[in-house]
Amino acid sequence: MSLVVALLGAESTGKTTLAQALAAALAVDGRSVVLVPEYLREFCDARGRTPRQDEQSHIACEQTRRIALAASMHDLVVADTTALMIAVYSDTVFGDTSLYASAEAAHRAGCDLTLLTALDLPWQADGLQRDGPHVREPVDALVRAALARTNVAYSVVFGRCDARTQAAHASVQRALASRSAPDDEASNPRWHWHCERCGDANCERHARLPNAGVRGENGTR
Repeated sequence: MSLVVALLGAESTGKTTLAQALAAALAVDGRSVVLVPEYLREFCDARGRTPRQDEQSHIACEQTRRIALAASMHDLVVADTTALMIAVYSDTVFGDTSLYASAEAAHRAGCDLTLLTALDLPWQADGLQRDGPHVREPVDALVRAALARTNVAYSVVFGRCDARTQAAHASVQRALASRSAPDDEASNPRWHWHCERCGDANCERHARLPNAGVRGENGTR
């Protein structure tokens, strides 16, 4: 059975860079790994524009289809976003919330580990797909709300360059280890990060600390 790792996050939070680096790191472990790129980027590059509202559903479905196809052929799948991000952007740009139900169902059924990229990286322009730093916090909030509705656990990954990759890689290794653990262990979280300054797991102040890397979320708070 394959393990599908989904990377979610607002624009300019390093999803694509992390997805590529994580897939490369996992391949070194000797497993069959494939990276599923962001179809939205392919769509925009091919047409030289961002999608219309009526094209959002197709983009979401195609992203889901490609992830499922990859999972049928490889041990590990690293997905650079899922349909959930398309639903969030459709909500943000068009005020259209109609894609959430199907996107949340697809994410819940097709993704085994969800990594959310933190907002600790500086915003950078990237052609058609970037709206500006002001949208990152609202988008991040919508992603978290969608994950909460799906009751999907997720981990927040932060840090620069190798530190970010190492944190994500460690999270995948924990997920793989939990699959081989006894049922009573696998059914409970094996770890949960707490802020070293206040002891509150809901505090993300640690995202600005130099040595921090990942925090677990239960997706239901």
